[in-house]
Amino acid sequence: MDWQPDEQGLQQVLQLLRDSQSPNTATQRIVQDKLKQLNQFPDFNNYLIFVLTRLKSEDEPTRSLSGLILKNNVKAHYQSFPPPVADFIKQECLNNIGDASSLIRATIGILITTIASKGELQMWPELLPQLCNLLNSEDYNTCEGAFGALQKICEDSSELLDSDALNRPLNIMIPKFLQFFKHCSPKIRSHAIACVNQFIMDRAQALMDNIDTFIEHLFALAVDDDPEVRKNVCRALVMLLEVRIDRLIPHMHSIIQYMLQRTQDHDENVALEACEFWLTLAEQPICKEVLASHLVQLIPILVNGMKYSEIDIILLKGDVEEDEAVPDSEQDIKPRFHKSRTVTLPHEAERPDGSEDAEDDDDDDALSDWNLRKCSAAALDVLANVFREELLPHLLPLLKGLLFHPEWVVKESGILVLGAIAEGCMQGMVPYLPELIPHLIQCLSDKKALVRSIACWTLSRYAHWVVSQPPDMHLKPLMTELLKRILDGNKRVQEAACSAFATLEEEACTELVPYLSYILDTLVFAFGKYQHKNLLILYDAIGTLADSVGHHLNQPEYIQKLMPPLIQKWNELKDEDKDLFPLLECLSSVATALQSGFLPYCEPVYQRCVTLVQKTLAQAMMYTQHPEQYEAPDKDFMIVALDLLSGLAEGLGGHVEQLVARSNIMTLLFQCMQDSMPEVRQSSFALLGDLTKACFIHVKPCIAEFMPILGTNLNPEFISVCNNATWAIGEICMQMGAEMQPYVQMVLNNLVEIINRPNTPKTLLENTAITIGRLGYVCPQEVAPMLQQFIRPWCTSLRNIRDNEEKDSAFRGICMMIGVNPGGVVQDFIFFCDAVASWVSPKDDLRDMFYKILHGFKDQVGEDNWQQFSEQFPPLLKERLAAFYGV
Repeated sequence: MDWQPDEQGLQQVLQLLRDSQSPNTATQRIVQDKLKQLNQFPDFNNYLIFVLTRLKSEDEPTRSLSGLILKNNVKAHYQSFPPPVADFIKQECLNNIGDASSLIRATIGILITTIASKGELQMWPELLPQLCNLLNSEDYNTCEGAFGALQKICEDSSELLDSDALNRPLNIMIPKFLQFFKHCSPKIRSHAIACVNQFIMDRAQALMDNIDTFIEHLFALAVDDDPEVRKNVCRALVMLLEVRIDRLIPHMHSIIQYMLQRTQDHDENVALEACEFWLTLAEQPICKEVLASHLVQLIPILVNGMKYSEIDIILLKGDVEEDEAVPDSEQDIKPRFHKSRTVTLPHEAERPDGSEDAEDDDDDDALSDWNLRKCSAAALDVLANVFREELLPHLLPLLKGLLFHPEWVVKESGILVLGAIAEGCMQGMVPYLPELIPHLIQCLSDKKALVRSIACWTLSRYAHWVVSQPPDMHLKPLMTELLKRILDGNKRVQEAACSAFATLEEEACTELVPYLSYILDTLVFAFGKYQHKNLLILYDAIGTLADSVGHHLNQPEYIQKLMPPLIQKWNELKDEDKDLFPLLECLSSVATALQSGFLPYCEPVYQRCVTLVQKTLAQAMMYTQHPEQYEAPDKDFMIVALDLLSGLAEGLGGHVEQLVARSNIMTLLFQCMQDSMPEVRQSSFALLGDLTKACFIHVKPCIAEFMPILGTNLNPEFISVCNNATWAIGEICMQMGAEMQPYVQMVLNNLVEIINRPNTPKTLLENTAITIGRLGYVCPQEVAPMLQQFIRPWCTSLRNIRDNEEKDSAFRGICMMIGVNPGGVVQDFIFFCDAVASWVSPKDDLRDMFYKILHGFKDQVGEDNWQQFSEQFPPLLKERLAAFYGV
């Protein structure tokens, strides 16, 4: 007997569904309470499915809403539905998937996939066979509804469908879907491709077995009239390029021709999918050979796609020139992620390869939706990195026309093009920069805000070159204009200028010192002018300035300008306010730069950081004990506070001692070092190392408790935690001296294992080598027996580090260990020679140590053997050793 609703109950449910469409918040609250009550009745869900599938007299939005409430119930507590209710719902879904309304079909499809993903695919064996069967229906609605449901199941459960758990249904489903690529309805063709597309990236076996049929069918649909079908064809080809390029290579010429057409499709969604093809192709090794002959067509298409569309301009309020007085709406402000402190060593090569800002494709992030402009710019950027200078002959003729175009939209796209190629084509662009940079600086005062903001971004991409020229040539005019833009009347320009200025600061470093007064005046003036979102970027510009000029900032007149507004903000913000993150990061850089100049401000800042750590720990404790009563804390507050304490310890050095003495920071640190969240531990170990350097007297009593925790965190699975723990151990060695002896065995084996691990990141290797060296320096007898197990990777990881204190102590340690166990170094002596030669100017006594070891080895083996041995040296190494050490 079929379930039937009670009339009164049905009216109640319908009233509830009508009320829940009311915009009134009070009504909404009543609805929520009522839902809670009704959910106590097991057959409430029967009423909901009944309204969705049977009550054709109701309007569609109400019926659909009934289905969506049921979907939420299924999500929340399907496991506790009585079997008759669950069966009724499943049967109703399958019987009505062909409803006349597309909205109702889609709602039923969502309901089916929600039930399926609650582990019910195994418990509902008839679902997939029935849906596949319904595809054969003569009735369009039934076929479309079943396909819609299958597409959602393929999206939600692709891995399960390709597993033995279900007896591999794809072996039947994929060939079935492929038949429908030729269906007369575009909606159905589109569903069929979308279903198969779900299985490309995971290389499902059933699809791989039919791959050639699939590709043939895709080619047949290449010029389909329906944009949704064309979009899915493009999407399929982009994914196949990643996973089965071998099958596409024979057709590559015609695929590229097709994608060139589609990238200009009049439907922007199709064009965007097609444009992804160039991004993906650029990552493939064959890119250069297959694409070189097509660049002449492709480049103009990409450049053309980089213009703002009319929609973009409306969304970006491109006609609004002045909006600085308009407050920001909170949802415009993206959540910021604090990057915890990682300890690194200074390198020989000043400039790292691969610039770090490769991620920041142009700056219209208010449209953070991916669009054709962004995708075209990103494609040009990666292709510039593949083809380098070879791109320019296709670009330069276009650029001239764009950059001086009377229409601002075209000119703006030209400036974006120039920025997009900056990284890849830098060498080839150099001859043109002396006239281009002044033109771009002129564009900074264009009357259109969107032109001013893109000029900021593009100039920042050429900052490295600007700084390499005499400062009066370009640096001074660029800085002057950028500072004016920081005070622009338009918020987007302010933001772009602040970000560009931060990049310029990183490149120029101490070159900015002569202009500090002027720079600070501007940044401080912006404090009073900026709305919420840009204030957060301003903090970053100030922090970067402090990092870049360092102790040059420690002048009374600069401190007088900078500190009052920062401290005022600091006092305005509550402990719960996330705006503290960027402000704390900024203050951390400022404290490190000002050193003793920060003393007058350190007490309240220090106290508050300790309070933030304490509050977060307390809240975490409450939450662990009573998760139902308390919320989990946001541990970022604690992480940022620990990092600022590190900045204070580093900047103030010994002056931090009294602050530490008057607080319980060591007890808190003991808890933080054992936190479950890696980032908390990472920041704790950085702080431990900084406190060890600044005021070891307070750390020493805790060493016995801290060392076992440090030992357990030498786990390279968490790279940054492991890195900071390693560094802290090295700093503790230097303070403990011979008293380190009881702790050597807790850490040594892990350190030796890490230094020998393949694929260990460079920073971790360097810090590990320094710490092993320092352990050996204070306890040579304990560490020297293991010399042979680490000497080779030890030497290779430290040869690129600049001369500094850390390198000095580590090499003294190695020399002392060689003294204890000379046999440990014999097999790898050439590596030791190479590492010694990496020193530019070692201290005299260290140089003597090197001299004794080198000559001792030479005397030991005898002149002839030494000649043979040193024949293997590269010429440069031979020269250096002869010049410095006379061997």
